[in-house]
Amino acid sequence: MKKSYQNTPSASFPKENPRDYNESRDDITFANDINQPVFSFFKGPISNTKPTREIGLLDIYNLIKGETYKQQTSNLRKTKESQTARKRKSNLDYVTFSGTFTSRSEADLKMHSGLMVLDFDLLENPAKVKSDLLKDPYFETELLFLSPSGNGLKWVITVDLSAVDHPNYYRAVTNYLKYTYGYDVDPSGKDISRACFLAHDPNVYINPKRINHE
Repeated sequence: MKKSYQNTPSASFPKENPRDYNESRDDITFANDINQPVFSFFKGPISNTKPTREIGLLDIYNLIKGETYKQQTSNLRKTKESQTARKRKSNLDYVTFSGTFTSRSEADLKMHSGLMVLDFDLLENPAKVKSDLLKDPYFETELLFLSPSGNGLKWVITVDLSAVDHPNYYRAVTNYLKYTYGYDVDPSGKDISRACFLAHDPNVYINPKRINHE
C-alpha cells in the first residue's frame, strides 16, 4: 500500500495547502471506473490529431512489449543525424494517457483517465531511475517504459485530482522528484493533451493489478 502523497512535506504544492484547489471541476469529466482507465490512441504521424480509438493500459503494454514497434524503434535509435531522428520519432504512434479526446487539444477533452505521464530525458542511468520510481513510497506506477530514444523513461502514475487540478498536480510531482531524487522532468507534461510516443521495450513494466484485473 502506497502512502498518501498529499500528506508528505516534500510534495511542495504551489499553494500552502492542496485543499486550496478544492474548486468545482465542471470543466472535466472523470472516468467512472478508476480500475479501468482508458485514453486515446493516435496513429502517427504527430500531425494527425484525430484519435483512432480508445485504449487501456494492458493494450499499450502488449504493444510496447511485442513486435509492433520493434523495427521502428531500432531504426530510430540507430539514427545519428538529429533532424532525421526527429522525423522518425514524429511518425510513431502515440497516446494521450491523461484522457480521451475528440481531437488532441485540451478543449476537446472528453474524459480524464485519472492517469498522468512524466518524461525523464537524457538519463545517464535509466535502470537506476526506473528502480527508484518503482520503489517510491508515495506514487503507484501503472506503466514504465523506455522512451523512443532509449535514454529516457515514460512514467505513468495514478493521480487524484479531486483537490488539485492537473497542471498543479504535475508541478507538485516534479517538485517532489527533484527534492527527493534530484531528477528533472520535462515540464511540458503538465498539459492534459500531452502526446506520448510509443516505442518497443521488452522490459516494460505494468502494474500487476492491471493484468489480474483485465
